[in-house]
Amino acid sequence: MSDAPIEPQDYIYGVKVVQIEDLRVARGLTRRPASSCRHKQLVYDQGERRVWCQDCEAEVEAFDAFVGIVEVFSAGMSKLNTRRRELAEAEQFQIRSRAAKVMDEAWRSTKMAPLCPHCMTAILPEDVAGGVAKTSKSLVVAARKRKQTNPTS
Repeated sequence: MSDAPIEPQDYIYGVKVVQIEDLRVARGLTRRPASSCRHKQLVYDQGERRVWCQDCEAEVEAFDAFVGIVEVFSAGMSKLNTRRRELAEAEQFQIRSRAAKVMDEAWRSTKMAPLCPHCMTAILPEDVAGGVAKTSKSLVVAARKRKQTNPTS
């Protein structure tokens, strides 16, 4: 509701004719009745400096035309933001490790299977589908260093 005060009417000289439109505007409502046309086909006439609807051939106020343009652009921006969010989420779940990419490419082969670099046995996708056993990297690195310094053991 509008904060504009409604002017009091004085009836000293009889009843004055009150324009309903003026009261509606004072209360924050519009003078014009709502139209069933959404004014999607706007024509901007620069010569006459007016905007009119090609569908209903009614003149459209500049503010209403501006609001229509802003609605189209804000809908487009919301679609772009949604797409940007979806792409960021997809990038988060993308495989980033080079080793995982190499294994994935090796498992895509229909005739060959990757081998374990230590025991030279085939590693199939079913072997790791349920999870893999884990150990400390520092323990493995230390064991490999010991093995390199003492090749006899």
